[in-house]
Amino acid sequence: MTDGVFGRDTGHEQVVFCHDKASGLKAIIGIYSTALGPGLGGTRFYPYPSEAEALDDVLALSKGMAYKNALAGLDLGGGKAVIIGDPATMKSEALLRAYGRFVQSLNGRYITACDVGTYVQDMDVVARESRFVTGRSPEDGGAGDSSVLTAFGVFQGMRASAEHLWGSPELAGRRVGVAGVGKVGYLLVGHLIEAGARVVISDVSAAAIERTKTKHPEVEVVGSADELIRAELDVFAPCALGGALNDETVPELRAKIVCGAANNQLAHPGIDKLLDDRGILFAPDYLVNAGGVIQVSDELHGFDFARAKRKTAQIFDTTKSVFRLAEAEGVPAATAADRLAERRMTEIGGLRAIHLG
Repeated sequence: MTDGVFGRDTGHEQVVFCHDKASGLKAIIGIYSTALGPGLGGTRFYPYPSEAEALDDVLALSKGMAYKNALAGLDLGGGKAVIIGDPATMKSEALLRAYGRFVQSLNGRYITACDVGTYVQDMDVVARESRFVTGRSPEDGGAGDSSVLTAFGVFQGMRASAEHLWGSPELAGRRVGVAGVGKVGYLLVGHLIEAGARVVISDVSAAAIERTKTKHPEVEVVGSADELIRAELDVFAPCALGGALNDETVPELRAKIVCGAANNQLAHPGIDKLLDDRGILFAPDYLVNAGGVIQVSDELHGFDFARAKRKTAQIFDTTKSVFRLAEAEGVPAATAADRLAERRMTEIGGLRAIHLG
């Protein structure tokens, strides 16, 4: 497969490479679809080993955002951006503002927000150069940290999965493994503890583990995500980077439900079938982790947290709808979710054929 964009035939409308030598900015913005509206998706700041791997990530993530926004019922398309580098050493006001000018140059085709390696304070800086920024601080008129409703939405998806599989949405007494207790995973643990679940965690960051243990001393800690995958669990929640479910890990997975916040959890097409064949219920990641984009998109209408939380709570019903369609059509849940998202993009996107003058 060629490393170029066109040779991949991914269906993307636009991919923009952004470079500002003075600040060190190297960024890629991917816009998959604007059928439903401007492409909304966060900016990931990460030390990719190569430009090709950064491109792989932005293409996958921006496509995922199109499906996520469609399934969440938003009038928004799919976009995403990556900044190549270590945010701990490279992030600066000049770099973020240079990036903001590139976002502004797209004139609203892409609206950005926070993601791995970026925070609300960063979006406030980006917004000094661009009008097309969400996920800003409340002091700057924004919705604040989108992790709050992301975690809440994953929790709702997990409850819906439990009801589908066990007949009750209650998670009390269930053993749930959370791989990655960063921004979202940490908050998800809080929801699970409050619900009476028994929680096991893993993370590559000792600081993240310590913070979680300090807040919730009852959680159990294992040494790695691989160890968590092999543990006796009811639910496995991948909440770190993508690709956690692959040809090696799925055969070792003991949980009956997979429901987590990480994007692109399936390493490649076909993994959903492997899960289905093993009788493991997979709640599609872009379905259950849509709370964050629901939260930041509400900024576009003047942010109201209660309204955004009500919309996020609907993930429970949408998850159940996906499982029902999967059973009715005899396909994995991931396929059913794709079909519902594609149907909405086609049906609502097609309304643009009606000329408004």
